[in-house]
Amino acid sequence: MEFRYAERKDVGLILQFVRDLASYEKMLDQVVATEDILNEWLFDKQKAEVVFAVEDGTEVGFALFFHNFSTFLGRSGIYLEDLFVKPEYRGRGYGKAILKKLAQITVERGCGRLEWACLDWNRPSIDFYLSMGAIPMDDWTVYRLTGDTLNQMAE
Repeated sequence: MEFRYAERKDVGLILQFVRDLASYEKMLDQVVATEDILNEWLFDKQKAEVVFAVEDGTEVGFALFFHNFSTFLGRSGIYLEDLFVKPEYRGRGYGKAILKKLAQITVERGCGRLEWACLDWNRPSIDFYLSMGAIPMDDWTVYRLTGDTLNQMAE
């Protein structure tokens, strides 16, 4: 297995991974991203990065991540937005390898932590993360403003 960072020519592949993940999470109807939008935000504005896990020339999994910041640590961290391994490649260690690669990137960049969110109903992923030594942040709840509510708040 190899890893490679996404390039501009991969935007269609990235969108397919995003849609596959959204379908798995029963949220496909919420995907409004397009190749143009991803191209702008990933490659023009460089607001996030993508790493692919590649086996025999085939991208079998991906991770989309970006830097956040911890005032308590006084340095950046990496936030994993999406991790997805194609169903036919699951159970072969790709998910663990992708997380290991992200941990390496986090350490190489001098970041203080690697974190992500997981849907409460996604028991297979929760069990996987726990087996890797990840600790759930039970005392924290994620809040979100989007759409009309976000626009109203911005007025």
